[in-house]
Amino acid sequence: MTAIARPKNLWLGRWGFVLAATGSSVGLGNIWKFPYMTGEYGGGAFVMVYLVCIVAIGVPVMMTEIALGRRGRGSPIDAIRRVARESGRSGLWSGLGWMAMLCGFMILSFYVVVAGWAVSYLWKSLSGGLTADSVEGMAAIFGANNANPWNLGFWSTLVTVATMAIVGLGVQAGIERSVRWMMPGLVVMLVVMIVYAIFSGSFGAGVQFLFAFDPGKLTGQAILAAMGHAFFTLSLASGAILTYGAYLPAGQSIGRTTLMVAICDTLVALMAGLAIFPVIFANGMDPASGPGLIFMSLPLAFQQMPLGGVIETIFFLMLTVAALTSAISMIEATVAWLNESHGLSRARAAWGVGILLWIVSTLAMLSFNVGADWKLAGRHFFDWLDFLTSRFLMPLGGLGTALLAGFVLRRESLEVELGLPSAIHALWRFTIRYVCPVAIVMVFLDALGALNADFDWRWLAMVLALALLAEVVLARLTRRA
Repeated sequence: MTAIARPKNLWLGRWGFVLAATGSSVGLGNIWKFPYMTGEYGGGAFVMVYLVCIVAIGVPVMMTEIALGRRGRGSPIDAIRRVARESGRSGLWSGLGWMAMLCGFMILSFYVVVAGWAVSYLWKSLSGGLTADSVEGMAAIFGANNANPWNLGFWSTLVTVATMAIVGLGVQAGIERSVRWMMPGLVVMLVVMIVYAIFSGSFGAGVQFLFAFDPGKLTGQAILAAMGHAFFTLSLASGAILTYGAYLPAGQSIGRTTLMVAICDTLVALMAGLAIFPVIFANGMDPASGPGLIFMSLPLAFQQMPLGGVIETIFFLMLTVAALTSAISMIEATVAWLNESHGLSRARAAWGVGILLWIVSTLAMLSFNVGADWKLAGRHFFDWLDFLTSRFLMPLGGLGTALLAGFVLRRESLEVELGLPSAIHALWRFTIRYVCPVAIVMVFLDALGALNADFDWRWLAMVLALALLAEVVLARLTRRA
């Protein structure tokens, strides 16, 4: 069985895809969310579970999305429809593609507001606007930044315009060319911050906090949080990876490419921890200070350090680059669909989507100022976008993808596309059929509040251990056969 032949722009090489997919994964989640989640859930214990979940859940689902994209050679809607029909299944499975595309657009609608925070803080850092003598003072700066709709709207609009300008240029001239300098630049900036942290006097404490495994700090809630973050940090179920997979040349190994992306994404997250936690500990601050760690605690720490202004500028420049690479990937699925299915040029599709994105993101931005009282069931528009995507669309999309690949499509369809050795393919198939769906359902139920946060984590650890043991045994049996 041969792959579905569809003319398509392709990445110039494997590194084009790796950098773009890593850029999609490495966003505010790695540099903003991962450090404060590590702080909240006890450091090394959370990191250990997170790494296991990346391997056991994230990598198999990412391989599946890339394989579906390359086999279908199209946007999430078109690719899933083609692959489903190739296996004699209903084209209604393309609903998963619609869900992924909607999810990516909705995430980006509030993501550009958060990215606007990063860009505005970069400007404040350059202009000397980040000066306070306490965390409360930094909180006041953050509140004032959001209270002015013209100010916050300007920065989020700037992110939207930059994103559409890059995506409108195309796959190679726009996306691939931009990530070829943005991703290495981000890594260089992280290395500079880590070198600086080594001489901060608390680098050892940061390393100890990040990598020391203390079972006493491992709770059921921490395990579920690690599972959820491992799944979502790789930009799964939002259309980004599936669309990028459609541009992967046929000769490139999906297995090796996926591992490279997962490794790069994880390394960046760990490097962010190594850059941030020594600074926090050197200034006697709490690593469990939540989302305010980046926009309140860290700026205060920077201003108390030698050369802190320079490092602060480098940090927020890095945060801006990370936000932009993720924003590019989230809108690509919608632009690709308009370009392929409706014949619009890349530029027209990008700027058309950009106008709609600007309208929706403006409503999200107003949740922090003039629309602070506009609530539905106790939530602002910004909160609803986050709630619907993280608690419904992404888990359901990930579950649907796993079930489609594991139980609906003909086995040989993805077997040919993945091109894995028989033992490794059996391992992937077992994982995508049983391990991933169970894990995703647990994350979904936890997000809905249906699980008791205080349940005995040893029970969950035992289930995961048995699942991994079954995978190993299955791989050995397959190899002997």
